[in-house]
Amino acid sequence: MLEIINLNKTFGMGESSIHVLTDFNMTVEQGERVAIVGQSGAGKSTLLQIIGGLDSADSGIINFKNENIFDKKGKELDRYRNREVGFVFQFHYLLDDFTALENVMMPAMIAGEDTAENREYAKSLLARFGLSDREIHFPSQLSGGEQQRTALARALMNRPSMILADEPTGSLDKKNSEEVLSMFDSLKNDGITVLIVTHDDEIAKSCDRIVKMEKA
Repeated sequence: MLEIINLNKTFGMGESSIHVLTDFNMTVEQGERVAIVGQSGAGKSTLLQIIGGLDSADSGIINFKNENIFDKKGKELDRYRNREVGFVFQFHYLLDDFTALENVMMPAMIAGEDTAENREYAKSLLARFGLSDREIHFPSQLSGGEQQRTALARALMNRPSMILADEPTGSLDKKNSEEVLSMFDSLKNDGITVLIVTHDDEIAKSCDRIVKMEKA
């Protein structure tokens, strides 16, 4: 499903340049859950951002469903980010002025599909993660674990093929981290490919495979 070939990324220029990714290669099968681990500065988050179309690479290829995402421009790239990829970050990035339900609906709203059917689907996602009674609550009224569960529900809204999660438990205590781990476990039977950057050993061990990145 995902093939990364000789990916290179450098920040800065000249003597001050930092090579974050150097001829990086990786293949991920559909439905596989992969933990990406390594020390800070190894390029883990940068890799996710490039895969998700949020950043560019200096060179290399990322084939997603046999299409190089670097060939996608404008609306085609926007559609890839909105339809194929769901993002979960360390900080939930929920919109403070919108309810949990509205936050989950946001990807559909951005796609111009604020329909009754999608609203019901958003409610079902909240219910799946034990948040039925939080639909009309604002982010400030949710616990850390509830905020992150809402963020995952939002990531699933447009039925993506792939979830990219960057330190999803990094700002949570043990109890809430366990909730998020259980939440990712529930995706095993969905056929969704999941890439998780993490320092959490429990999340890493729960994945099908662990990829360790070293500093370039």
